[in-house]
Amino acid sequence: MVKNKLLRDTVLLTVMQLALDSAALLLNSFITRQLGASAVGLFSLMGSFLGLAGILSNGNAFLCTSRLISEELGKTQGNPNRVLLHGISLCMMTSATVSVIIFIFAQPIGSAFFGSDEMTSYLRFMPIALISGAVCGCIEGYYNACRKASLAAVSDIVNFIVKAAVIVAMTLTASHHDSASACKIMITAVIAGNAASLLLMILLFPSVHVKSAGRSSLSFRDYAALAFPIMGGSILTSFLSSANDALVPVCLRQFGDSQEKALALFGIFEAIVIPTVFFPSVVLCSLSGMIVTESARASAAGNRERLKSLTQRIIRYTLIYAAASSAVLIRFGRPLGVLLGGGETGGKMIAAIAPVVPFIYLEIVLEALIKGMGLQGFSSLNYLAEYVIRISIVLILVPRCGFVGIAISYYASNIFGNVNRLTKLLRHTSAPLRPLKTLLLPALYCILTMSAAELLCKLMRLDDSSVFGMIFFIIIWLGGYIGIFLFLEGVFDGKRSGKIVQNAQKSIL
Repeated sequence: MVKNKLLRDTVLLTVMQLALDSAALLLNSFITRQLGASAVGLFSLMGSFLGLAGILSNGNAFLCTSRLISEELGKTQGNPNRVLLHGISLCMMTSATVSVIIFIFAQPIGSAFFGSDEMTSYLRFMPIALISGAVCGCIEGYYNACRKASLAAVSDIVNFIVKAAVIVAMTLTASHHDSASACKIMITAVIAGNAASLLLMILLFPSVHVKSAGRSSLSFRDYAALAFPIMGGSILTSFLSSANDALVPVCLRQFGDSQEKALALFGIFEAIVIPTVFFPSVVLCSLSGMIVTESARASAAGNRERLKSLTQRIIRYTLIYAAASSAVLIRFGRPLGVLLGGGETGGKMIAAIAPVVPFIYLEIVLEALIKGMGLQGFSSLNYLAEYVIRISIVLILVPRCGFVGIAISYYASNIFGNVNRLTKLLRHTSAPLRPLKTLLLPALYCILTMSAAELLCKLMRLDDSSVFGMIFFIIIWLGGYIGIFLFLEGVFDGKRSGKIVQNAQKSIL
C-alpha cells in the first residue's frame, strides 16, 4: 500500500516538476532573447541573493519540518501538529531577526553586494517575502511528512505561475534594466508568489490536518536543538553557493572579459546551462522529499534492514537514470544550447558539464538519505570541503582559463563531495555497492543502445540534428536502454526465484 502510494506520488510530482522546469527554461530563454544574456546575469545574481536571505531567515524550513514531523509520525504517541507549531514559531523568530537586519542595513547591502544605492528602498520590502516564505515552507514540510507531497507541489506550481507572470509583465513594461530594476522585479515577484502559495496552503490545511491526541515528544527547546544543525547546514551551503556565484563574474572580468560579457556568460551558464543539466533530474528531485520522509521514519524506528535496502536500491536506480541523462546531454548538448537561446557557447558548456551529471544527480538522493538519517554534521562538513574546492578553483583558474576553470571546479567538487557521501552511506547502512552491476553495466548499455540508435537513424536517412530527428533518436535509444534493463531484471529475478525454489525442495527432501 505504502509502496504504491510512493510510486503514484513520485509519478505525479515528476509530471508537476517537469512542467515547472519546462516553464522555467522557457522563461529564461524568453528573457535571454528579449533582454540579452547580461540582463539574465543580473536576474541570476539577484535570485542568488534572495535565496541566501531566504535560507538565513528560515534555515530550510521545508526540510526541518519534513524530517522532524516524519520522525514524530513514526512514534506511537506522537503529535505532529505540535511539532509544526514549534517549526513555525522558530521560523518566525529567525525570519523576523533577519528582516530587521536587512531593513536597517539595506543601504550598505545594496552598495556592497550590487554596487547600487538605488536598491535600498526595494530591499526594505524583503521582510514580507521572508516571513511569508518561512511559514509556507513549514506547512509544505508538514504536507510532505504526511505523505501529501502532491499538495506541496501544487503550492510550488502556484508560486511559480504568479512569480513568472509578475516577472514577464514587469520585464516587458520596464524602460531599462539595471541592478535596481532587477531587484524591484525579483522582490515583487517573490512577494506575490509567496503570498499566493501561503494562501493556498492555509486553505488546504483542514483537509490534511492529522488528528492526534498524543503528547508531542519534542518541546520547543528540543525542536530547536534538532533543527539548528539542519538549519546550519542549509545556511552554510547557501552562503557558499552565493559566494561562488558572486565570484564567477568577477573572475571572468579578470580573464579579460568586459563587465557586460562577463555577466552575459554568467547569465547563459545560470539560466540556460545549469537548468538544462538539471532538467532530467526532475524525477530525483520529486523523489528526494519522500526519501527524507521514509529514511527518517525507518531511522526513528531503528529499522536497519529498511535503511540498507532503501540505500542500495536508490543508488543503483539513480546511476542507471543518471547514465542515460548524461549520455543525452553529451550527444545533444550543442543543439540544445542553440535551441534554448544560449547559442554555440551555451551548447559547448552543456556538453562540457554533462559527463559529471551522474555525480550531480547522486547528490540529490544521497543528501536526502543523509538528512533523513540525521547525519547533518557530516553533511555540513562535506559541503564545506566541497565548496572550498570549488571556490578555490574558481579563484585560481577562471581568471586564467575562463569557462574551462568553471567546468573544472564543477568536476572536482562534485566528484570529491559525492564519493564522500557514497562512502559514508555505504558504511552507515552496510549496503553493498556492487560496482559491475551499479556502475559499469549502465555505461556499457548506454554505449551499445546509442550505437544501435545511430545506425537506425542512418539507415532511415534521418537527420538527428533537427528537432524531429533529435526527439526520434532519444525515444528509440531510451526505449532500447530501458528495454535491456527490464529484460535483464526479469531474467535475473527468474533465476533467483528458481534457486530459492530448488533450495526449498532440497531442504524438504
